[in-house]
Amino acid sequence: MGISKMVDKVKHEIEVILGDETKDKTYASENAFRDEQAAQEAFTASVRKLFDVNGWSNLPGLNSEFKLYDSAGQPKPNGEPQVGDYIRINIPGPTSENWVQVTDRHQGDTRAEFTVKPSPDPTESGEREQGEIDHFFAKEASSTFRVERQGNQLRAFEIGKNERPNNQGKEAGNRAITNTLVATGGWMFFQQVQWEKLTDYLVHL
Repeated sequence: MGISKMVDKVKHEIEVILGDETKDKTYASENAFRDEQAAQEAFTASVRKLFDVNGWSNLPGLNSEFKLYDSAGQPKPNGEPQVGDYIRINIPGPTSENWVQVTDRHQGDTRAEFTVKPSPDPTESGEREQGEIDHFFAKEASSTFRVERQGNQLRAFEIGKNERPNNQGKEAGNRAITNTLVATGGWMFFQQVQWEKLTDYLVHL
């Protein structure tokens, strides 16, 4: 990498930390099966795993806790994420809860996915600043969780878009410093472990 490219990369990272720029990240896993029939059976199982969000909490080792809530902010112990539902994500360490809302869902013969975006806490009834987001990423960020089959190949993805720390204005509330530290510190290291573990799980590795 040339000096100018290195300088540009450092400048971009600083702008991301300050909340002035965003970055995209994708994590993926794949698994090959003996034939298409075996891959189709594995894909069916992958779709079940994908939509069993509460079950993601049971992955071995260091892991976040995932809990699905309906559109009214009530726990949803059984069932799949639907558009309008919420997911509470507790990452390891002394951090606040992080909330996302399901904004899109697709299920077809060879691909299934859903997308979430940072959101307010739907269970909080007290006074709060309008527009406050209970997540370390800003509201522009999104995560898409996807499984797909192509022939005898099964693939899983976590696709992060427009990620930047939620550390500006009313949106950050009183979490600006914490959000910056989480988004640019521990989470940057932990998310690779978390999402690669999840995508491996989704393709049965």
